[in-house]
Amino acid sequence: MERTITASVWREGNWYVAQALDVDIASQGESVDDALANLREALELYFAPPRPEPTPQLHHLNIEIAAG
Repeated sequence: MERTITASVWREGNWYVAQALDVDIASQGESVDDALANLREALELYFAPPRPEPTPQLHHLNIEIAAG
């Protein structure tokens, strides 16, 4: 599935900042092209379906606590 995202790019000091206007995602780079490429990667990660994580194992621990 392809989706079009509008981005705003501006310069801050030595960096270019690219911000997606459709979702709250931003990135930066040393050039406009770098900033947009980094934003594209961030957006692809943002929209990627979650990967199943292994179910954590629960353990019970018995400990002694000294009376105060």
